[in-house]
Formats: sequence, structure tokens, C-alpha cells
Amino acid sequence: MIFITIDRSQSISLTHQIYDQVRNGILEKQLKEGEKLPSSRELAGSIGVSRNIVLEAYERLIAEGYLEVRPKSGTFVAQGTSLPFMERKKKMDFPKKNNDSAKVFIDFKAGNPAIDYFPRKKWAQLSKEICLHSSEEAFGYGEASGSAELRDALVNYLKRVRGVQCRAEQIFITSGATQGLKLITEMLGKDDNPIAVEDPVTDEMRNIFTYSKAKIIPVPVDENGIDPNGLPQDAPSFVFVIPSHQFPLGGILSIQRRLQLIEYAQKMNCYIVEDDYDSEFTYEGAPVPSIQGIAPNHVIYVGTFSKILSPGLRIGYAILPEELVDSFEQIKWFSDRHTSSLEQLVLARFIKEGYLDRHVRKMKKIYKEKRERLVSAIQQNFQYATIIGKSAGMHLVVEIPGIDFQPALIHKIQESGVKVYPIEQYSLEKGKHKDRFVMGYGGLTLEEIEAGVQLLRKTLNEISSFNGKPI
Repeated sequence: MIFITIDRSQSISLTHQIYDQVRNGILEKQLKEGEKLPSSRELAGSIGVSRNIVLEAYERLIAEGYLEVRPKSGTFVAQGTSLPFMERKKKMDFPKKNNDSAKVFIDFKAGNPAIDYFPRKKWAQLSKEICLHSSEEAFGYGEASGSAELRDALVNYLKRVRGVQCRAEQIFITSGATQGLKLITEMLGKDDNPIAVEDPVTDEMRNIFTYSKAKIIPVPVDENGIDPNGLPQDAPSFVFVIPSHQFPLGGILSIQRRLQLIEYAQKMNCYIVEDDYDSEFTYEGAPVPSIQGIAPNHVIYVGTFSKILSPGLRIGYAILPEELVDSFEQIKWFSDRHTSSLEQLVLARFIKEGYLDRHVRKMKKIYKEKRERLVSAIQQNFQYATIIGKSAGMHLVVEIPGIDFQPALIHKIQESGVKVYPIEQYSLEKGKHKDRFVMGYGGLTLEEIEAGVQLLRKTLNEISSFNGKPI
């Protein structure tokens, strides 16, 4: 027997309060299987509600199988309705979250675009037009490969700005580059062949490969990108490269190395997976065209609009050689059926009507100014620092000889109100880049860049004066 209590001050209905208390009493064995409940009239009188309220609660419990009515006998707790006895687990005392992140007010994280410059008004206008004037098909299920409008727009855009050679049928719209790389790994990693990966490399990509239980073979990277001489002797599933602005070291792969890489792929009968994440932002000369444009049959090209526009859009794309299209389409369908159709239509219009080109031109000027401010601040504050990475993208690498950016030092820097990212964090083979760290500037203001470098110098000065190492 349980006692039913009613609280009329609650927003929960009286019927639901009775239902919850009887249901919980059954599940927790306060009411035993086969036990008789008070009649609806009796219970209503004892708790001071109308009989109809009790009847409604009982009817719901009967419909869900918690109660059963026995003719001329009454209402009983049904058989098989209580959970097996389980001792309530003591609430675990989880360690308190480290509040260091709350202290960080200047975060030099790479890959963060200046989302305050996202063209909201134009995007909202196009979104409204798409919603009001698109056919009903736009609101139904779409193709796994993506909308025809966006794929057609990408064929022309990527040929013009990146030298990519493809047909619309080879393009698949994905939820950012992350999904594209995940599906590529799933598709090509079936034979347990290893993956040759640049080292160092973004931890996000590395995690995608390791999550798929792929064996990773690190290939050395220098300031000029991946070194083809370090590629494995046995054929890998594919070679993962970021040739236009390597992350994290920032190198741009030379044409000689690109041709060596293509020759290797042809010889090994494997694919090159080319991640082209922020190639639009080059501040000295024209961007180097894609590897895909030279060898489209051996390159899987992956791109994203997360860095150009906003990570919130979650729109990326993968361009497959003809022979892989059918396999990738099947994997994509089983992954998520299709990427948001309406967002694709908005982006297609944004590209076709020239708004993307205007936005990129605007952001190149903004990011160039931020980079120049960061370079100037580093040179003024650190006598022995070397800046690594071509004049492109939204990050650079700083090398300070004699300083080991190990976790304890990074933590101390973070406590001062600044966050930077050691290259060792992205390295597969540790120990080669101890005196280097990444500084992203895309999402910071000019004032934050200046202040962040000064705080960094202050913290490192304290360390260097203690250790006797000049910076």
C-alpha cells in the first residue's frame, strides 16, 4: 500500500500526479504484484479529488499494463510489472571540472573563423526565399549525394578557384569534412591496409582514423609539407595529405613533391586523400591549385565551408574518382540518408550569385591584417622566436629555441589567461617539435591578439628567468 499525495500548486495535472505515484510504487515494489488497489471512489474520497480524475489515471495504468481489472473483484497490480530488486547505486563523486577553460579569455585555437563576419542578412534573405518559393520536393527526402543545385555550383566554383576536375555526379555533400573523411576511411579501410598520414597532423583527423581501428603510418612533414621519401614501401589504403596549407606546420606542398606523391599513388595503386580546408585564404600570390586537378583518378578531394563561412552550417563535400562513386553513395545513404536539403539550396544560391566570392575577398583582407598584427607582436615581444608557415590560412607556428612546451608549461600559460597549442599535441612520433606551438588568429580581434602575445611573453619571461633561457 502506498500513500497518494496531491499538490495543487504544481503545474503537473492531478491525474498525472496520481498516475506517477502509482506507477512508481509498482516499479519500486511498494505495490506488490497481485495487490488490490482502492476503488476509484474510495481513493478519490481519501485524497480529495473527483472520481473522474482517479478513473482517468487508473485507465491509463490499465492501458499500459500496470493494472488489471478482475470482474466483481476490483483493480489489481498486474503480474510482471515490477523491476527486479537492484540496490540503488551510491552517487559517484566525480572529480570537479577544471575551471581553467573559464579563465582563458584569449584562445589562439587554430581553425576558428571570424564568425562575427558571417553574412547573416544575406543568408537570412536567401533562406527565406528558398523556404517560400522552393518546390515541395525540397522539403522531402533528398539524394544521398546531395542537391543537384549545390553540386552543379561546386563543379564550376572549384574548377575556377582550385583547378578541380570533376562532374557533378562525383560530388557528395557531407556534414562537414569530418563525415567525409570518416566515410572514406570506412570505405577504403576494409582490407586492413594501413593509412599513411602526415606527421604532425590535426588531432581531429588522427582520431577519425584511429576510431576506425586503422593502422597509421606516420610520414614526416617539414616546412614544405609531406616528404614523399618517407612514404611506406608497402601500399597503404590511402595517403592523407593537406597540401595547400599543411596543419599544423603551415607548409605548401611544392609541385615537385606533388608529382612525386602522384607517382607513388600510381605505382602503389592507392589513393591520395586531399584535405583542402582553407586554401582560399592565401595572402602572397595565388593559391596553388589542387592535386586532384592533376590526377583526378587517384585523388579523393575533401573540402568544407566550416572555415570559409561557419562551422554551424555543417556542410562539406567529397569528390570521388568515378570508380568509387557507387560504393561511397551506399555508405553515405546508410550514414545519414542525406545532408540538410534546405541549407544546400541556400548555399547553392550563395555561390551562384557571387556572394561567396565577395565574402572570401573580404575575409582575406581581414585575416591578412590579423596575421600581420600577430607576426608583428611576436617579433616585438620575442627576440629569438621564429615564425613557421607560409602566409596563408588562419594560423601560424612559433618556434622558441630552448623552451619545452610540455603540458605543465601549457597549463601555466593557460592560467595566465592565454591558450596556445603545442605541436607535440599533434605529433604521432613525439619529441621532434618540443619548442614549437600553434597560434590561430581567425576568431580573435586585433586587440586580443596584441594582449594575448603580451601575456604569453610575461609568462615565458618568468619561466626563462628561472631557467636562464633567453626568449
